[in-house]
Amino acid sequence: MTFTVRILGSSGALPAYDRHPTAQVVTINDRPFLVDCGEGTQMRLMEQDVRKGRIERIFISHAHGDHYFGLPGLLSTFQLLTRTKPLHIYGPAVLESLVMIHLNPYKEDWSYPIEFHVVNPQEAELLFEDKDVEVHSIPLKHRIECTGFLFREKSRSLNILPEKISEYGLDFKDIKVIKEGGDFTTKEGNQISNEEFTKPPHVPRSYAFCSDTAYHEPILDQIQEVDLLYHESTFMEESAERATKTGHSTASEAATIALKAGVGKLILGHFSAKYSNLGGILREAREVFAESHLAIEGGVFELPLVRAESHKLST
Repeated sequence: MTFTVRILGSSGALPAYDRHPTAQVVTINDRPFLVDCGEGTQMRLMEQDVRKGRIERIFISHAHGDHYFGLPGLLSTFQLLTRTKPLHIYGPAVLESLVMIHLNPYKEDWSYPIEFHVVNPQEAELLFEDKDVEVHSIPLKHRIECTGFLFREKSRSLNILPEKISEYGLDFKDIKVIKEGGDFTTKEGNQISNEEFTKPPHVPRSYAFCSDTAYHEPILDQIQEVDLLYHESTFMEESAERATKTGHSTASEAATIALKAGVGKLILGHFSAKYSNLGGILREAREVFAESHLAIEGGVFELPLVRAESHKLST
């Protein structure tokens, strides 16, 4: 059961030093979700062998071009490949008109439905869920309305040991009770502890994407103890005044958010074109939060499976 974050683009507003505008692929249980779609994203997808045809949901943080300019081209490519399955796009209210103006000339021959979902920038909300994952919005603080996205796995039931099914002749009803945490009673009336039949499920994994944003402590409750946090770090502290003016964060501020939220690991990204070398950004962040890492394009951050320490089910 996979949970990975692949970096397609890590630059700020200007592409520079072989860094491209923001885009990531979050893959959960082999299902890819595209997060932001800066210019050239479809080329990055091809270079990194991501099967773009499997993407069913795209999440766009805000309407600054470096986060969505790649979308019309990607959607046009889907059309040329005669895609038929629906595509869902989540983003600001203005996004649909910005994108569809490029696609309207082809609407007569369009091969697949596109559904736009407007994200409320003022409050956190559940955007999508299935049996495996929930995706929530995270209100951020930027020059224009902007949201981050929280991907969180759902708690799973206990894992029943296959050998116990045949050993005790368990039927569907027995298995259901055991997977829900119940004990098993034999035909003779002997009760056997649930722990004899099961092993704990893995701990639900989580990832928070926060770009673009100024230093904004109201997000702390929502991202508390996530396994992996991407937080923009456009500037170093030497440019703190510019960061504040433009609605961005410094590497130190990103690390401070990670520290206060108690996250497992921090990814730094959205780097200003003024930095040809990112070593200073990384050093500045690690002075505050040791588990800070750079968003290097082509890099993949994997969240491993960790078994729960007990059989107690999450509620």
